[in-house]
Amino acid sequence: MTALPPAPPEPDSPRAWARLGIALLLMTTGSGAMYAVPVMLPAVQAEFGIDRSSAALPYTLLMIGFGFGGILMGRLADRHGVMRPILVGAAGLGLGGLAAGLSPGIASHALAHGLLIGLLGSAATFAPLVADTSLWFVRRRGIAVAVCASGNYLAGAIWPPVAQHFVESVGWRQTSIGMGLFAALTLAALAPLMRQRAPAAVAAAAGPGGAAAGAGADPARPFGLSPTAAQALLCLAGVACCVAMAMPQVHIVAYCSDLGYGAARGAQMLSLMLACGIVSRLVSGAICDRIGGLRTLLLGSALQGLALLLFLPFDGMVSLYVVSALFGLFQGGIVPSYAIIVREHFPAAEAGRRVGTVLMFTLFGMALGGWMSGKVFDLTGSYHAAFLNGLAWNALNLTIAGLLLWRSGGLRPRGPWAAPA
Repeated sequence: MTALPPAPPEPDSPRAWARLGIALLLMTTGSGAMYAVPVMLPAVQAEFGIDRSSAALPYTLLMIGFGFGGILMGRLADRHGVMRPILVGAAGLGLGGLAAGLSPGIASHALAHGLLIGLLGSAATFAPLVADTSLWFVRRRGIAVAVCASGNYLAGAIWPPVAQHFVESVGWRQTSIGMGLFAALTLAALAPLMRQRAPAAVAAAAGPGGAAAGAGADPARPFGLSPTAAQALLCLAGVACCVAMAMPQVHIVAYCSDLGYGAARGAQMLSLMLACGIVSRLVSGAICDRIGGLRTLLLGSALQGLALLLFLPFDGMVSLYVVSALFGLFQGGIVPSYAIIVREHFPAAEAGRRVGTVLMFTLFGMALGGWMSGKVFDLTGSYHAAFLNGLAWNALNLTIAGLLLWRSGGLRPRGPWAAPA
């Protein structure tokens, strides 16, 4: 008798949830370097004898590489599955940590972060994993993507104190090498567990109709637009929301220092903001499963604008703690909602590169917002003007989200993610 072929993987199955746990571990490990670099910055600056802006160059190049790498790794995942990007990421993080730790000067140190750690390393454990997770779930896609994306915030909570401990005990060079080797070995060990292709990817490979967007959506005309125009609007929305998001995240420490509360209080508020962001991502994921990606984006954008507005009249220390917590609770679910929107309105076979592209633009928004808020402050001498600038960008995001929702019909779609009646 001829052996039957193995049963195809099922969405929302126990296997899918187990895979999600592995993806969370991969992202938490692979994102560690971007949170360790700021910890090492003072020691790197002191050893190389450079100014602060030069010492920040490795982080800047890492984030640029991280953004472009998301597209590169997303395309690789679309063609071959997510295991190959993870293996590339293991090599990139291992070699990057080694090159950074052995670098003789700031130029080579920065290039190691941009090309190896950012482009080929950490990028492999963000956009490809978010896109892959969206392909393994249907009814619980929102919460699954939110759990996966929380790995980046978990890395921000776990790795800085670990890096600080080893920088103080063995030095920044050994810490860089050690973290790179740990990430490389962990990713290489876990990569084979991600070998199986997602149900939606298997269906897409079976033919043009195997897996498209959500029910009722036309993947050839997302939102009634050409794919290029639809993608461009999502990218612009990603820039706009993250320019607004960057204002408190990048400048809350400086803002508190200017108000006389000290940098330590600002750092506590930033930590509180990120911790609440994890909660926000999980709650927003559950909401997304009920109302869909576009409505979740619209809701998150409106609430983020409200939190930004609250920074204007309330500048007492206790008030800032409360508003920082609210900001974290309101904004954490915005970025993961883009992955859901892409999955609902574009073909499954394009999920990796399209998610990677939109997430790259959110990173550019964070970079632009951090710089722009500082520039507005320099020109006006006031963070109030910078908050108003953030509100203007947030209004642009809200407008685009509303436009796309209107173009998609405005009624609740009956996509496969919808909760049962």
